[in-house]
Parts: sequence; C-alpha cells; structure tokens
Amino acid sequence: MKLNKTKVSVILIILFHFVGLVGFIIPFLRPLFLQIVPFHLLLMLFLLLINHQTLNLKFAFFAILIMLSGFLAEWIGVHKHWLFGNYAYDTTLGFKLNEIPLMIGVNWFLLIYSTGTLIEKVPVKEAWLKILSGAVLLVLLDLLIEPVAIRFNYWHWANQIIPIKNYVCWFLVSVCLLSFFHQFKFKTQSWVAPVLLIVQFVFFAVLNFA
Repeated sequence: MKLNKTKVSVILIILFHFVGLVGFIIPFLRPLFLQIVPFHLLLMLFLLLINHQTLNLKFAFFAILIMLSGFLAEWIGVHKHWLFGNYAYDTTLGFKLNEIPLMIGVNWFLLIYSTGTLIEKVPVKEAWLKILSGAVLLVLLDLLIEPVAIRFNYWHWANQIIPIKNYVCWFLVSVCLLSFFHQFKFKTQSWVAPVLLIVQFVFFAVLNFA
C-alpha cells in the first residue's frame, strides 16, 4: 500500500512534538531533549519542504529571503536593541554566528511559511487583512513561547523582563515577512504546514501549564 506523504508528515509532526513534550516535562530526560532541539527544527523544515508543491528556484529564493531576514532581524535585536528589546541567546538553539543561532532563521521560515499557508486558506479576499491576521496569530504564539524559551534556555531578557516592544516588533516583522509570502503567490498547499503551526500552539500551551 502506497503511503500518503501528507498523512505521514502530519503524523510525524504530531508524534515528534508529543515525544518532545514528554522529554521536556520529565526532568531526567530534559538535558537530552534540549540538545536535540536544532535537529527537531531541521526535521520540521524537511517535512515542510517535501510537501511544498513545485520546489524550484522561486521557492528557494523565498526560503533564503525569509531565513536571512529573520536572522538579520534577530541580529539587530541582539546587538542594537532596536528590535524586540534587550535580550541574548542561550545554548538550546545550537550553533551561533555572531551570537545569533543559525536555527533562528530556520525557525522564522517555519513560522512564516506555516502561517502564510494557513491564512491563504482563509476565504478572505483582502490580502492586507490576511497578513494582519497572520501577524496577530504569530504574536499570540510568541506569548506562549516566551515563558518556555526563558525556562529552557532558548534566550534570556535583561532584568528578566519581557518588554511590550518585543510583541510590537514581532507583529511588525511578521507583517513584513508575511507580505513577502503573499507576493510570491504560491499555489495552494497541503495542510502539513498549518498543522505544524497548530501543533506548536498546543506544544507551548501545554509547557506553560506543565
């Protein structure tokens, strides 16, 4: 029997996040699971890529654009504090280039691509409304991510205070990157990427209350 790529990918996304939850919650497993966070992000990237219709130079350019833009935004945030606030990255996201984890670019791509794919499925004609709605969605996700990120050494804030500026900048950067997504006008994609976004909401929500 031929396996359905979309179904298998969705199952893997749910399974790996469930296993990750267990690993993060159980204390003696936590150090191991924190070490494999970068590999988890790469697996999610792989699953999104193999499910994208028409892998070509156009899509490769988009992916690189989002990753580099996300990385640059974080560099400005960490070194200049013009975006997000006064923060620095810890060890969980792996190898860093000039104090910025390379995986942060991958993470921005996962978030923007997943959100962009989801909002394109919404039966709303106005592009600006889709983009703003997607940006709000990403800010809501960041509200769940921040406490978990601090707790598990993804990054830390000066004086342990998350500034309102962080969420404002998340919204603005998300609007810019989702606008890029809209301009590329990709064909309608499967539900793999939106499922990843939904599962991330569940993942970080559970960790906030675990």
